[in-house]
Amino acid sequence: MICILLVAGHGTVLETQIKNDDTGLYSHLTGVPKALLPGIGGKKILDFWWETVNMRQLFTEVYLVTNADKYKYYERWATANDFPVENVVNDGSTTLEDRLGAVADLVLVIRSRKLRDDIVVIAGDMLCADQNFDIAQVIRFFRSKPGELIIYYELEESEKCSSRGIVEVCPDTHRITRFLEKPQDGLTASRLASVVFYCIQRDTLSYLSDFLSLQPQTTERTFGQFWEWLINEKHLDVFGMKLPTGFQLIGQVGLSDYTKWLTHYSTKQQYNPAKPITCRSFARVGLMGNPSDGFNGKTIAMTISNFWAEVTLVESQTLVLVPHPLNDPTEFGSLQDLFCISRKEGYLGGLRLLQATCKKFYQFCSKQGLALTKQNFTLKYDTNIPRQVGLAGSSAIVSATLKCLMKFYNITDNDLPKPVRANFILNVETDELFITAGLQDRVVQVYEGLVYMDFSKKLMEEQGYGNYVSMDMSNLPLFWLAYLSDPSDSGRIHSNIRQRWLSGEPLVVEAMKTFAELTDQARTALQDRDWSCLAQLMDKNFELRRSIYTDDCLGPGNLKMVQLARQFGSAVKLPGSGGAVVGLCLDQAKLVRLHYPEHTVFI
Repeated sequence: MICILLVAGHGTVLETQIKNDDTGLYSHLTGVPKALLPGIGGKKILDFWWETVNMRQLFTEVYLVTNADKYKYYERWATANDFPVENVVNDGSTTLEDRLGAVADLVLVIRSRKLRDDIVVIAGDMLCADQNFDIAQVIRFFRSKPGELIIYYELEESEKCSSRGIVEVCPDTHRITRFLEKPQDGLTASRLASVVFYCIQRDTLSYLSDFLSLQPQTTERTFGQFWEWLINEKHLDVFGMKLPTGFQLIGQVGLSDYTKWLTHYSTKQQYNPAKPITCRSFARVGLMGNPSDGFNGKTIAMTISNFWAEVTLVESQTLVLVPHPLNDPTEFGSLQDLFCISRKEGYLGGLRLLQATCKKFYQFCSKQGLALTKQNFTLKYDTNIPRQVGLAGSSAIVSATLKCLMKFYNITDNDLPKPVRANFILNVETDELFITAGLQDRVVQVYEGLVYMDFSKKLMEEQGYGNYVSMDMSNLPLFWLAYLSDPSDSGRIHSNIRQRWLSGEPLVVEAMKTFAELTDQARTALQDRDWSCLAQLMDKNFELRRSIYTDDCLGPGNLKMVQLARQFGSAVKLPGSGGAVVGLCLDQAKLVRLHYPEHTVFI
């Protein structure tokens, strides 16, 4: 693969303003080509790009295309920076009026050096906000697609679409469906801006010459117009990859714009890494319909602030996952101590959840065309969610970890929408760690609050996720939650129900439909604030679950909690897979007397 850095532009505006600046602050930059002006972190702009592409395992050759006016500057730069001087190509132009145009400069080097390989084209006078950019990810994504590749980023609020080439990208295929060069307001809703950073297949290089034959005027030989022609008229497959950072072409900007963007990006670079990122996700309580979320049913669940998982991410030299002193023990007082801890809490702590989330995050971003920076970090977690009692403690750790990673790598809600995020969290647990789980917990932990969820087969097949509606939590009655102090593995509660459902057993299939019906009734009861009806529905939910799972499967601990709750006139059901119960007691006097020693909380 060949890399070509373009630095042949004539920056007359910036150069003139530097020369005429009265402050004297920029007199030492008089006559300096744009790409050799100071960039972020004290480096020249071109230094950054040369360091980025100077990778023999990726590129067999790197070429630099400049003009006759600035050739000597780049020749001297090449000698000082171990760049092959013979690869500096002079396009012969000396002024803005006799320039060849960007596309013609590219064709010049392709023809003069007889290039017959895939190429990467980058503007060498482009400020990049992220100095840890990893070009290897771009090349891997390009090679995974049957077409060309355009790099784009999301415009900042202060940037206007009319100053950029704007792309419209299919979120599923990553194919660019339309390219608009500096569109006027109202022509597109997209704020995804392309930059002069492209990957072009060897078989497509001939289109560059075809385009030039249609554009006799050098002012029209721009890459923006080339891509408009190739995508909108020739309908070639061109794909897009998003970089979670900003870019600014020095191009024809003036001194004030150059210094503004340099300061803006330098400030980002200076302050962002120093801030630790801390995110929480909360335990959840299934109020109605569970466990039908894994069986194309409907559920209502809510997060509770009593219990949470918290993850902290700090930038570091190497990637470090810190074991939790309680949940990931590596040292024990005795063999008996090891036995007691292992019997009660199992062998699997939260460290595996951090690792699996990081692995899946990298895999997701690579597949979705989201380039990540070459930054490392240290991850640590804490949680007070009781273990193995079905309160979604594992998914809370995964959810909080994902929040941290998204903030650290500047992945937005548009890049990873909430419904897709819930699927991601579920896949971490089911695909990577083989944890039995459904979507309900992940959805409510992403959306937070009280959420109605419809997982119907039609919705799941058509859009890949269900219909999720946040509900009003104001004026909810007082629910209570109790959990076992010494629970068994809550995952066992699912028993063989999935196999029976997949085989079409009428009892199980009808039960899942009934769970969905109870959920719709509970939604109405919540909206109408009919707490008596809601309490009755909670009892029905439990009895229906009991009828298909059987008492042996539910276990004596869960059944005992339900029995005690009902003795005090409280509605009660399992909020998750087992090990805890959630209740609604409308009789205040009985509610005061209702108490489970040590492990009862009100939510």
